[in-house]
Amino acid sequence: MENSTKILFVLQGLNETMSSKQTYFFLTLPVYLFTVLANLILITTIVLEKTLHEPMLIFLCNLCVNGICGASTFYPKILVDLLSELSVTPYEACLTQIFVLYSYIFCEFTTLSVMAYDRYIAICKPLNYHSIITPRKVIKLLIFTWILSISESVVVVGLVARLPLCGFKVEKIYCTAWAVVKLSCVDTIINNVYGSILTFFHISQAVLILISYVNIIKVSVRSPEDRSKFMQTCLPHLIALTSFLIAFVFDVMYARYGPTNRLHAFRNGMSLEYLIVPPLLNPLIYGLRLNQVRRRIFRIFSQKTHAKDRFFVNP
Repeated sequence: MENSTKILFVLQGLNETMSSKQTYFFLTLPVYLFTVLANLILITTIVLEKTLHEPMLIFLCNLCVNGICGASTFYPKILVDLLSELSVTPYEACLTQIFVLYSYIFCEFTTLSVMAYDRYIAICKPLNYHSIITPRKVIKLLIFTWILSISESVVVVGLVARLPLCGFKVEKIYCTAWAVVKLSCVDTIINNVYGSILTFFHISQAVLILISYVNIIKVSVRSPEDRSKFMQTCLPHLIALTSFLIAFVFDVMYARYGPTNRLHAFRNGMSLEYLIVPPLLNPLIYGLRLNQVRRRIFRIFSQKTHAKDRFFVNP
């Protein structure tokens, strides 16, 4: 396969493990639409309501934007594949999906790390919170999150694109770097080393988050106010992190070291978890648990309802 621009990858994961594709299509489409709608509602509410322009909620808004990017990387392609007899993707489209997908994964980890840092300062050092988490620092953290994530993904795609390929069957439902690397005709030690470095780095982020939460919990048990703050903001964050981390680590470990000749359906299901659940779960657990966000959402929709009622009563 010398001319990689003419390569069509066959997505074996979808072709071999999923029957009744139309049924899956009608189940998947509303999930995607609801995911996008839920994240957009939360983003719009936080952006429009000046009282919600707090660092934690701004980071949450960034998490929702990233969730829409991640969902839109996966859902549109699989919806098309579910209506097709054979699931294939062009070489360039595969690399693009890898870039956006890995940017989503890295941004999710880094955003959750930044949110943990914010909560640690808010609960463990409340008197210094506003002097440490300033508007300028919030902007710097957001810029750092995206630059780091995109830079990591650019290197991943660059290392994959340089490889000559001797195969075209991707084992998963969507394109990943490791699935394409395994099709290479040459030694992939550089890809393996870089992938291991990234995995170690982001798992280290998760470990630091958990350490910060140990300190947060120690402080939270001292007063009812801190316990309430922990339940409102930290517990949803911990749920989001745990869900994402378990699925990500399983997918990475299984893809590299697990058997390839069995448990296709289970493997594909777990590999979908961190693409489907976090973008769907984040706006729900934060939007429903954070009182100030929930009140603003209800107020916005109630104002629109009253406005429509006045329009129809007094044309």
